[in-house]
Amino acid sequence: MSTGPNPTAGALRHVLGHLLTPLLMCLGMGLAYLGAFHAPQPHDLRVDIVGSGPAAQVLAQTLHDKGDGALDVRTVPDRTSAATALHRQDSFGAYIPGDHPELLIASASSDTSAMAVEKVFTRVAADRDAPLKVTDLAPTASGDPTGQGVFFLLVAVSIGAYASVAVIGAAGAVLPMRLRALLAAGTSLVVSLIGTLFAGPVFHLVDHGLAGVWALAWLYAAGILLIGIGLHTYLRRWTTLGVMVLFVMLNFTSSGGIYRPELQPGFFGSLHAFWNGAGLVEGIRGHVYFDGHGLGGNVLVLALWFLAGAVLVTVAGRTEARRKAQAAVEAAPAAKTGAEERREEETEEEMEEEMEEEMEEAVAV
Repeated sequence: MSTGPNPTAGALRHVLGHLLTPLLMCLGMGLAYLGAFHAPQPHDLRVDIVGSGPAAQVLAQTLHDKGDGALDVRTVPDRTSAATALHRQDSFGAYIPGDHPELLIASASSDTSAMAVEKVFTRVAADRDAPLKVTDLAPTASGDPTGQGVFFLLVAVSIGAYASVAVIGAAGAVLPMRLRALLAAGTSLVVSLIGTLFAGPVFHLVDHGLAGVWALAWLYAAGILLIGIGLHTYLRRWTTLGVMVLFVMLNFTSSGGIYRPELQPGFFGSLHAFWNGAGLVEGIRGHVYFDGHGLGGNVLVLALWFLAGAVLVTVAGRTEARRKAQAAVEAAPAAKTGAEERREEETEEEMEEEMEEEMEEAVAV
């Protein structure tokens, strides 16, 4: 006696097949976040000793030797030179020795780096039985006392952008690529405006320069959406995992929003030079707190990611057009049989189910 397909076995295979995505997400998030953040240690962290005499030279050399690679200690002739280096983010602290020692920092560059520098020179001053005065030359806005609000702004804008990829890429797959690209531009505009409201009127993460913050956020969000929509043509249901790798796992960890490269392992520090999250975080910092220093380079990074998205969308559109043309040529002109119609209906149902699952995964993460 023959029996039909076992629905339990089929459901089990379906579940096991789709468990692969969350398991890979777990693996990737663990490796990325713990690898980047679990044990921050300074390496080649630039600090300055103010002074040109033998005493300053000896102190600089002593700290450099004791640091064993943690510090890059240099001497600068005066306070003005030290302040310039801090405003250019070439240095993360400047120690002025004497009977009343003073430490210059710029916490807007990185609060965690400033804390690491302060810890070092508090010990130096204590060894000389002198209290240390700390002067912050570039404090953050009142609504962002830790300086990490820009990082969480990055998180909000990123989620709005990459979660929209599933909707436009999957649910909008029947739309022409040009229309999907326009939807991406409109969605990125809305996402960037929401981010700007958070940064300014809602949480006061920045106290001026909101127009520039919006422009950087729009360029960043548009790049993510265009890249994600272009990738969807090739990755299909794996698109959510793909954009998470690019714009969460590698992006958040290399952005410098929590720890700058000088406190991270070399891999994430190297990504900081050209990844788009770092372009947004450092671009906002330079625009708001450092008179635009370094802003051009960060805008270039964001523009290149946007350009990569535009190229990818163009190539994906041509790929889809070629696939449709090939399918039309291969389609049999004869009338479809009942079995063929049933197979087509089953295929359409599978595609709809796949799109629903992809959007659910995007919303869940």
